[in-house]
Amino acid sequence: MAFFQSPPELANQYDDDPLLKEYLARVLPEDVRAAHLEEYRHLGAEAAGPLYQQMLADRENEPVLTSWDPWGNRIDQIELTPVWKVAQRMAAEHGFVAAGYEGKHGPHDRVHQFVLNYLAQASLDVYSCPLAMTDGATRTLLDMKNQRLIDRALPRLTSRDPAVMWTSGQWMTERTGGSDVGLSETVARETKQGWLLSGTKWFTSATTSEMALTLARPEGNPGGGSGLALFYVETRDAAGRLNGITINRLKDKLGTRKVPTAELTLVDALAEPVAGLSGGTKNISSMLNITRTWNAVAAAWGARRALALVKDYGRRRFAFGANLVDKPLHQDTVAAMTAETEAIFHLAFRTVEVLGRIESGEASELERDLLRALTPITKLTTGKQAVVVASEALETFGGAGYVEDTGLPMLLRDAQVLPIWEGTTNVLSMDTLRVLAKGPGAAALAAELKGALAPVKAPELAPCVRAVSAAAEHAQAWLTSNLQDRAAVEAGARRLAMTLGRTLQLAYMTRHAQGALDRGDGRRAVAAARRFLRHGVDLIDENLVAEDAQVLGR
Repeated sequence: MAFFQSPPELANQYDDDPLLKEYLARVLPEDVRAAHLEEYRHLGAEAAGPLYQQMLADRENEPVLTSWDPWGNRIDQIELTPVWKVAQRMAAEHGFVAAGYEGKHGPHDRVHQFVLNYLAQASLDVYSCPLAMTDGATRTLLDMKNQRLIDRALPRLTSRDPAVMWTSGQWMTERTGGSDVGLSETVARETKQGWLLSGTKWFTSATTSEMALTLARPEGNPGGGSGLALFYVETRDAAGRLNGITINRLKDKLGTRKVPTAELTLVDALAEPVAGLSGGTKNISSMLNITRTWNAVAAAWGARRALALVKDYGRRRFAFGANLVDKPLHQDTVAAMTAETEAIFHLAFRTVEVLGRIESGEASELERDLLRALTPITKLTTGKQAVVVASEALETFGGAGYVEDTGLPMLLRDAQVLPIWEGTTNVLSMDTLRVLAKGPGAAALAAELKGALAPVKAPELAPCVRAVSAAAEHAQAWLTSNLQDRAAVEAGARRLAMTLGRTLQLAYMTRHAQGALDRGDGRRAVAAARRFLRHGVDLIDENLVAEDAQVLGR
């Protein structure tokens, strides 16, 4: 009888995740965890079963742009995919954004919100993209204290009613590029009708959103980022017509192909300043802190999904006389993936914790300084790791991992966006460098590492403690000795940032392992921390500039 390989399947994504359950037992008060346990299990079951199956069945569907109606009218309608329509409803009903703002659990609101998304989003075809921007827009409007816009938009952005909830876009990238927004060419003109925006936005994700925050330069303002202002735009008027917006095309992307990413031309789009007529780049920092945090948690749920499929396949795949799960080399490969995946989780959710404490008003000034340093480090570190985990996952499936109709290549294609969106690794490395060189970020990180290691007493974790301390000291010494050498410090910025990210990850894994030991069974957590240590945490190299020039033949 012919052999047919059975495909990997998913178990309940809550019940089958020991790290998540350990983490929630440590971080959430018991009454909060108990109040949401049924919902967590429900989302875990949905993500493993019907949502995942629908996503696989919907693999070839993509958003469709219809520019003209049959009578020649410009309509620019985008039809979303079936999974996205399900996700729209779920996002509202489960409060994928709202849960972060309802104030039910104080500093734990954000952890609860991101657990909901961690459990569901890997089966929702990157619907997290508009939700991240919606969350970022909500936070920005609150931080800017524009009461008229708060009253107008927030009841919609944070609604649990699918018929009421809005999502928001984030329109920053232009033909001049996305990272250096100071080069933006969009112009804002004040008229009797209001502020009108004209220009081209080269890359706008989730173009079907009901509103967007965008940058434009008011007429007469100076060049550069300081001359830009942050504007609020509703995409359609009361009659449903596009608000001075033409959708030129949908982008043909490597991954995240269900996200309707478009190139827009604005011609007298009616808009409203969010916070004055300058300082736009500064005013988007609230949004970036949120979207970068979503990016990091997306790395966590993406790596977790890849790992779950690999583990199940290992039990199903028989080759060379045994199931893969029983092959020592396969075990070694999966152990390495597991350690990196758990590191991603710990760093992402620690950032979530700090964010929640700040928003609830319970954070110290030191924690505020910490978040400023932690956010770019977390985003850049987890984004790179998620790509590695996804690549390893495809390789464990052999040829099936390279065949589109298994749905597996999507793991890698969608992961690749994470080091790119919301600031590339190099851009965020320079951001990290600025935070450490000019502010109290370095002291905040040092205090964070000290606090994470304080409860660790187990002898088997001593190598991890020593490695964290040594890497942190090396990073500080390197930065201090190179601050006056611009070329050296810039060349080493990525290695510095990655070293700090991996050092934080090891510290958090070590603390988590000690907690698991204290609760009676920490063998798995201890092994994960020690395995991560073997992968290396200190990436700093003192001889970069000269060798880089030689390698490049300069």
